[in-house]
Amino acid sequence: MNDRVRLTTTDNPFDPFKDWDEWYFYDLTKGYCTCEQLARIAPTSYKVSDEINYDEVEAAIERLLFIGAIGKDGTMVNYKKVYNPDLKPTVDDKAVKTQ
Repeated sequence: MNDRVRLTTTDNPFDPFKDWDEWYFYDLTKGYCTCEQLARIAPTSYKVSDEINYDEVEAAIERLLFIGAIGKDGTMVNYKKVYNPDLKPTVDDKAVKTQ
């Protein structure tokens, strides 16, 4: 799992870093299946470094930000990228946050 950045929906009240179980339950209950969506489109592999896998997950997050989420009731919801509050942001993270 990526410790730098995660994906959530704009309607999910839980923090995927601090309230993982509650966040995941809410996500599944709504039918978004965010983790499963990421796993399906991020070409990760045990044959490459964690850093490469993190980059692939972040690229998949960017794709899903563009697509959005559709709940089991057919409602369209936007995704948003959230940063780990316990990690010092990098120069790139700061640039993304201010856009």
